[in-house]
Amino acid sequence: MKSANPYLNFNGTTEEAFNFYKSVFGGEFITVMRFGDMPDAGNGCADMSAKVQNTPTSNISNMIMHIALPLGNNILMGTDAPEAMGFKLVTGNNTYISINTDSKEETDSIFKNLSEGGVVQMQPEQMFWGDYYCSFIDKFGIQWMLSYNPNYN
Repeated sequence: MKSANPYLNFNGTTEEAFNFYKSVFGGEFITVMRFGDMPDAGNGCADMSAKVQNTPTSNISNMIMHIALPLGNNILMGTDAPEAMGFKLVTGNNTYISINTDSKEETDSIFKNLSEGGVVQMQPEQMFWGDYYCSFIDKFGIQWMLSYNPNYN
């Protein structure tokens, strides 16, 4: 396993929050992706892309899909979680533990074992941004994300 990093969900204030965190901790964003940057279909996000395109409120396309700020040897990551896309954000479900794995096989193994008895949000699959990714809630209510990207080895 490479690392474990906090992943924060916000109700439309991710950009504001991360600019604040950047002002406190310094550094530069590793990545900033908006929902409007998603391809129209395929590569793991067809349902999400359709929701962005079919939502009458155009501001979703400007919301943050993924942002990352280095914090020492770790990375603070986050996203907006708009209700129009099926999210229901409440205190307690706005934090994930994000683990970067060393291989697809390690991702699959951790997913199989850690998600047992829990709720799968997204099965492991190759995503348009390059990661082999999945998310789930374990049987104790802890939210997890697993990612493997061969370009980061």
